Amino acid sequence: MEPARGAPRGDGGGEALLAELEALVRDVERASSWWERHGVDCAILALSLLSLPAGFLCLRSENVVVLGLGITLLGVCHYTLTVKGSHLATHGALTESKRWNKIWELFFVEVCSAFSAEYAKYGHVKMHHGYTNVLGLGDSSTWRLPCLNRYVYMFLAPLLIPIITPLVAVERLRKVELRSAARSLGLISLGLYAHYWVLLNVSGFRSPGSALLCMLTTRSLLAHPYLHVNIFQHIGLPMFSRDKKPPRIHMMSLGVLNLPRLPVLDWAFGHSIISCHVEHHFFPRLSDNMCLKVKPVVSQYLHKKQLPYNEDSYLARFRLFLSRYEEFMVQTPPITELVGLQ
Repeated sequence: MEPARGAPRGDGGGEALLAELEALVRDVERASSWWERHGVDCAILALSLLSLPAGFLCLRSENVVVLGLGITLLGVCHYTLTVKGSHLATHGALTESKRWNKIWELFFVEVCSAFSAEYAKYGHVKMHHGYTNVLGLGDSSTWRLPCLNRYVYMFLAPLLIPIITPLVAVERLRKVELRSAARSLGLISLGLYAHYWVLLNVSGFRSPGSALLCMLTTRSLLAHPYLHVNIFQHIGLPMFSRDKKPPRIHMMSLGVLNLPRLPVLDWAFGHSIISCHVEHHFFPRLSDNMCLKVKPVVSQYLHKKQLPYNEDSYLARFRLFLSRYEEFMVQTPPITELVGLQ
C-alpha cells in the first residue's frame, strides 16, 4: 500500500468536479463544426485507404528505394486503419450514427486488425475505460509477460504482435455466441487472405513465403511504439483496489499519462492514444481531433483544481521501464489509497 504521488487537493467532491469539467468540454463540443468533430479523422482514414493501391504497386518495383517506400506507406496505412480506425470505431467516435459506427467497427477491428470486435469493446471500453488502473479489471495486465526479460519484451516481442493478434482473437471466439464467432472468423479470414492475395496478384510476389514475409513486415512496422505506448501511459502510475477506488476524476488524473506530440504516431495512432490520452479517458466518445481541441481546457482545469496532469516524454518512459522492468512488468503493483477520497 502506498500513498498517491501528487495526491489531489480538489476543492469539491469528485462528482461535482467532473460535472464542471464535462460542462466546459460540452461547450467546446457544441461550438465545433462537423469537420472538427468527425471530418478531420475521417479524412485521415480515407486518405490511408486511398493510399493502399500506391503502396501495393510500389512493391512491384525492383528499385530498393521505391520498394522501401511501398513497405513504409503500407505499414503506416496499416496502423492508421487498425489502431486509429479501430480505436475510434470501438468508442463510437467516428460518426454520430450507431449503425455506421458498428459497420466501421467490424471493418477496422475484424477485417483490418484481425481481432474480435466484441472482445475489443469488452476488454477496452468496458474493462479498461470502466475500471482504469483498478487491479484485476482495467490495470493493463494483459500487456504483462513476466516470463520475458526486459530486452526481449521491449525489443523483440513487438515483432510477434501481427502473429499473436489473430491467434488471441480465435481463442476469444470460444467465449462468444456461435453467430458472432462465425462472423468474426469470416471477416478476419477475409482481411488476411485479401492482403495475401493482393501481394501475389497486384504486387507480383512469386512465392507464398515472400508474400507472408511482406505481410509480417508491414504489419509490424510500428509494432514497437504500439506496444510501448500501451504500457507507458498506465503501468507505473497509481493502481487502485476494486473496493476502494477513488472518484473517477481522481482515477483519471492520477492513472493516465500523456506523451508529447509525435507526428508519425499522432497520424497513425491518433491524438487520443498519444498526446491526449488523459482527455480521451475523461471523454472517450470524442474523436482524436476533438481530444486535441479540448486539451487546453482539460489541462487548465486540472491544474486550477490542483489535480495531477501527468505528462512525460517517450524516451524518458522508455528508460524508466528498462531500469524498473521487474517492478513494473513482473511484480504485482502496489495499491494506492487516497485517504479521505475512497
